[in-house]
Amino acid sequence: MWTDFKRIVRTGFVHFIRNGIVSIAPILIMTVTLFVVGSLIFMNALLDTTLEQIQNRVDVNIYFNSAADDGDVLAIKNSLDALAEVASVEYVSREQARDDFRERHKDDYLALQALEELDENPFPAALNVRAKETSQYESIARFLESRNALSTGGEIIIDKINYYQNKTVIDRLTKVINGAEKLGFAVTAVMALISVVIVFNTILLTIYVSREEISVMNLVGATPRYIRGPFIIEGMLYGIIASIIVMIFFYPATNWLGAITEEFFGGANIFDYYIGNFGRILGIITGSGILLGTLSSVLAVAKYLHR
Repeated sequence: MWTDFKRIVRTGFVHFIRNGIVSIAPILIMTVTLFVVGSLIFMNALLDTTLEQIQNRVDVNIYFNSAADDGDVLAIKNSLDALAEVASVEYVSREQARDDFRERHKDDYLALQALEELDENPFPAALNVRAKETSQYESIARFLESRNALSTGGEIIIDKINYYQNKTVIDRLTKVINGAEKLGFAVTAVMALISVVIVFNTILLTIYVSREEISVMNLVGATPRYIRGPFIIEGMLYGIIASIIVMIFFYPATNWLGAITEEFFGGANIFDYYIGNFGRILGIITGSGILLGTLSSVLAVAKYLHR
């Protein structure tokens, strides 16, 4: 078995070298295919980062009336923290809300003057709630409505929940996220199918040159595994070489695009992503190339094997 394996590998390399110029075609096609696969990886990373930034800006605000006791507000905060859907809950006291207003309007003299003329602090305490998924905000809002029974001196302390004011934005964002995930999956599936078809036909052309050799080997009793083996090795070599070319090309390309993506996508630097995830990207690109080459070779040479 070891002897057969060495012969298969050696024959695969001989086929690869002997085909010469013919080998350039499948390598180029697989290079383009793997470039598309790599581009999809980068686009998904940029899209995920952008959607995450948008998602982090969406929250539900709970405003309390002036009769709310800090202990009751913190009790609601603890209840929200215990929910599986909740990512974080920020407590904003009345004093902090007033200080934040002053900071935002520090250049607006009229607004500050109007605030100083008031006898009391007009800003309510609030809780800013962020969910793990945008689709979970509705269940959080319903939970908060059920907590309206919590009161101080017989008065409901929750004054307003702004979920329904933000519901349109939240629903649109949820649709964008779900649509982007489905689109990415569909594009990946279509490109994978196209890649297999293209590489299959290209390697089929390569195998056509050796059709007589395959027929003779089949007649003298060579096993399908022994006949198929060299072409699988050859297909794997196409994938490995194509993946090396793609990874080398991605270095200057992502370096040049890094500053552009950082500015356009709000801080997502594609070059930093390439460097930080180099091993994972290399594994995906190389694995995809080997898989495509192997699958295409198996399908192509099967045409010339008598079963």
